Amino acid sequence: MPGSSLWLLPPKSHPLNDTLVTLIEQTSSRFGSLNRFIPHITITSEISPSLYAKSPQKWLDSLQLPEGNHVKVKFERLASEDVYVRKLYIKCTKTKELEELAGICRQQVEGQDEEKAITWATDTYNPHLSLLYHDCPPVDANALAATAESVEKAGLKLAGEGDFAGWVGGRIILVPTDKSIEEWAPIAEKTF
Repeated sequence: MPGSSLWLLPPKSHPLNDTLVTLIEQTSSRFGSLNRFIPHITITSEISPSLYAKSPQKWLDSLQLPEGNHVKVKFERLASEDVYVRKLYIKCTKTKELEELAGICRQQVEGQDEEKAITWATDTYNPHLSLLYHDCPPVDANALAATAESVEKAGLKLAGEGDFAGWVGGRIILVPTDKSIEEWAPIAEKTF
């Protein structure tokens, strides 16, 4: 994945943090994937390192993000695509607030072109929380059902309500995703 990415994570104190790490580990093991990664929703990617080279934290802090209590993540359902980083994921509702956050962050990729960023956020942005990165065919219905059981046992609520159906606000982290997955680590973090 060229450049860096901005990821949305639950608030530090949210009970989903540990649950999602465990779920990613279990899912990766079940499918024979060695990839482990921080549970996140990608807000945007392809951010040129030249934008933040001098100070990643200062650059991230300079982003005018909406108030965190307005950004809600709501889980919908499990899905699978023939895309390495979307092999098995939890689809999230594309709320107006999440779309706005994606548009604001995407402006960094589009050279501050607000119109391009809004179009991308509206037409292309697909909020999701990956459970599996793997070089395999899309996950079939039986494997989706087995994963749904694991998700339910972990306490997550797909298309439900409550603490385990998503979160409000959280943290944005900047991750150089142009490196190999095992090297993906945040270089800046902002709570909002």
